[in-house]
Amino acid sequence: MKHFSDPASCACFNLRKAARAITQHYDEALKPSGLRATQFSILAVLSKLTPAPVAHLSQVLVMDRTTLTRNLKPLVGQGLIAIQPGEEDRRRRCVLLTVKGGKALKAALPHWQAVQEQVIGRLTPARWRRMEKDLEHAVTAAGE
Repeated sequence: MKHFSDPASCACFNLRKAARAITQHYDEALKPSGLRATQFSILAVLSKLTPAPVAHLSQVLVMDRTTLTRNLKPLVGQGLIAIQPGEEDRRRRCVLLTVKGGKALKAALPHWQAVQEQVIGRLTPARWRRMEKDLEHAVTAAGE
């Protein structure tokens, strides 16, 4: 086993480096839509789960609640999402995709599609399918 003095052998270092590079690439591609990659992801997940309790959304995104709350604030401010009390338990907060948020997501989709195709094309579809499975395993290995 390599020593920690070699960051290239650190799983966390390498996964975060790859995540930063990909996020920057998607951010640039999504710039015309006014959304960042993290915002696009939140809206996309909400389009399938709305309304979603904050705790559940946090689990799906593998994001701690404090970070999620910090990421939701600008989306609320832009009117793309709304946060309201849950129907069954008024103490639980639920996140909803607004009509404006749905339109923003729809407008961003062509930009996302273009960068998605570009990235997968550079990786090759077969390699991407393997990576997708490997990344799922990485999340599981981390205890999520």
